[in-house]
Amino acid sequence: GAIQLCLECQKAASTFKHYSCISELNSKLQDTLEQIEEQLDVALSKICKNFDINHYTKVQQAYRLLGKTQTAMDQLHMHFTQAIHNTVFQVVLGYVELCAGNTDTKFQKLQYKDLCTHITSDSYIPCLADLCKALWEVMLSYYRTMDWHEKYDHGESPSSSDGNNILDTEETNFDRSYVKKKLEHGLSRIWQDVQLKVKTYLLGTDMSNFKYDDFIFVLDIISRLVQVGEEFCGSKSEVLQDSIRKQSVNYFKNYHRTRLEELRMFLENETWELCPVKSSFSILQLHEFKFMAQSRSPTVSPSKQPALETEDLTLFEQYRNGGNPFEIQANNKDDETEDVLASNGYESDEQEKSAYQEYDSDSDVPEELKRDYVDEQTGDAPVKSVSRETLRSRKRSDYCLNKVNAPILTNTTLNVIRLVGKYMQMMNILKPIAFDVIHFMSQLFDYYMYAIYTFFGRNNTFESTGLGLSSSRLRTTLNRIQESLIDLDVSSDVAGTLTAVEERKEKVPMPHLSHLVVLTSSNSLYGLAERVIATESLVFLAEQFEFLQSHLDAVMPPAKKPFLQQFYSQTVSTASELRKPIYWIVAAKAIDYEQMLLLMANMKWDVKEIMSQHNIYVDSLLKEFEQFNKRMNEVSKRVRIPLPVSNILWEHCIRLANRTIVEGYANVKKCSNEGRALMQLDFQQFLMKLEKLTDIRPIPDKEFVETYIKAYYLTENDMERWIKEHREYSTKQLTNLVNVCLGSHINKKAKQKLLAAIDDLDRPKR
Repeated sequence: GAIQLCLECQKAASTFKHYSCISELNSKLQDTLEQIEEQLDVALSKICKNFDINHYTKVQQAYRLLGKTQTAMDQLHMHFTQAIHNTVFQVVLGYVELCAGNTDTKFQKLQYKDLCTHITSDSYIPCLADLCKALWEVMLSYYRTMDWHEKYDHGESPSSSDGNNILDTEETNFDRSYVKKKLEHGLSRIWQDVQLKVKTYLLGTDMSNFKYDDFIFVLDIISRLVQVGEEFCGSKSEVLQDSIRKQSVNYFKNYHRTRLEELRMFLENETWELCPVKSSFSILQLHEFKFMAQSRSPTVSPSKQPALETEDLTLFEQYRNGGNPFEIQANNKDDETEDVLASNGYESDEQEKSAYQEYDSDSDVPEELKRDYVDEQTGDAPVKSVSRETLRSRKRSDYCLNKVNAPILTNTTLNVIRLVGKYMQMMNILKPIAFDVIHFMSQLFDYYMYAIYTFFGRNNTFESTGLGLSSSRLRTTLNRIQESLIDLDVSSDVAGTLTAVEERKEKVPMPHLSHLVVLTSSNSLYGLAERVIATESLVFLAEQFEFLQSHLDAVMPPAKKPFLQQFYSQTVSTASELRKPIYWIVAAKAIDYEQMLLLMANMKWDVKEIMSQHNIYVDSLLKEFEQFNKRMNEVSKRVRIPLPVSNILWEHCIRLANRTIVEGYANVKKCSNEGRALMQLDFQQFLMKLEKLTDIRPIPDKEFVETYIKAYYLTENDMERWIKEHREYSTKQLTNLVNVCLGSHINKKAKQKLLAAIDDLDRPKR
């Protein structure tokens, strides 16, 4: 009304401006209008932090009456820019002064960038949350301003019905078009200002020593802010993404380095006993993987997930009438339960109570190993592990794990799985560092696999057997891990080049098996229980990685996908191949093959009549197998021996026994046809009794023995062909065959010819 009256007076005054008194009045009216404009400008600035529809409608009406719609829009954008600057400065200043604990005014004179460096680590997250909350209010006001112009800016306001509306003219149409363009252009400008202010705050503090949960919370907040930017103006928020990526890579390198060192400590203190989980155990039951089970959006929020019906709404629509997407919610993690440990389901069975009793005492464990390890750098307990008391209370029934198909894993395996979950959380929130995170995840698996190999599978006699226990793929993988991850030069004090020092920073010393783990006792089948738990825990870990492959592939940048594919095809898939060399060591010691060779050497093979009774070395060997079977059953009371494992053990033992039989036959100096028949009788007796002990069919290397025995009967020409076709026998075994046949059906000339053929076979190997 005042503006209307003032304008009418000014119009009347201009009609009578030739009167000097009117001229003076006109001047005063102009001053009044300028004062009105100043007051309007103040009123306009107030909507930047708290948009009020009635307030803004009146301000717009006033500017329209003054014919200054465009001016109002220019001023409005200046106010929004100023509001962003003032808001962030006041929020950060408040925290800095609060933490400084004094009323010193020196902080007020600092630039915003310098002020951000004074934020303490304790106040970093609350300050960031308040910063984003305040910036949200500014952006929401801008969003609601645009919304007002879209709905009501047609020359009519929602509350005006007094007939004072100005008619639409070409000029007002032009104003409306100007306002629309100005507002649309302003979106990206305002978002750019917000990004730069938050970037300055992010880079003002070194977050590398933050606790993991705190850092994840920072990522949560920034992730939500990126979502706001996308909804606000379609921005990909490169400025924000780049700054948080730098902080994340820096943080994650430090975090991963500490976790690898911690993993080494866990492995070196691991006694390879079962962590008793339920047969229904799934990694999705662990806290660290809840984010996957809940199928949250890629941009996770620290606030509770909105109700289903609001999921399709933008944040601006959800919170336009109150609330704030950056409101910190109380952490409900402690209220959640993890029901993964197996309870003792067989307490009523006395026979099954005692198996773990000998392992119940931990009096021989150093006190410092009983305590939870706490990372001095971050104050974090590494990851949730199962307490010793829990383990002892669970270890009551000896066959309980044999009766159910419960996963075989250890505390350390569970720790690695939890770590993988934490790594995936970070990657899920921050896609740009996906490759770095997956690379570090692969190192966790590499190190665990390498430790199992060095603890239980490394033996220089493998390859000399010629049995191909380690595939070339497995050897290549283990060599790659050793070269890229294992610091073999720990004791060296020689200062290398800077590059060498940097390279060593990325490596971890080789782990050493705990002295509490004994692998040399025949009573325990050379630590078979520990070997099974260790090896099968690796196989279980590989299965979990297989389960996660599609999730990892979905976030991996296309250019880096070959790395992921190679990791799975060359490393994860080779984990089960470690079974062969690891269980071979047990098989090689479980049966006394040397004793059998000595017994065979004392046998008489140049007999003149067909024998009906087999030799005693066969009974001796079968007794060894019965003893082996008994010990396996004893071990299976302590740990479930999966079928593939028992099959490999039996295959190894039978194969070694059959090869020893051939070696024993190859040591024979004189042998008759009847002697060969006795060999066949012995072997048939061995097979018949062996098949009652094991379900393995066909018997491994059965043909290896039978073919060797039958070769004795071959003629000269057939034997030469046979020698060339059967390179699986050693030079000694082939030579002995020829020598034993000499005089019976092979002459000296033929012998020389056959020995030359053997020599030709051997030459390429030299």
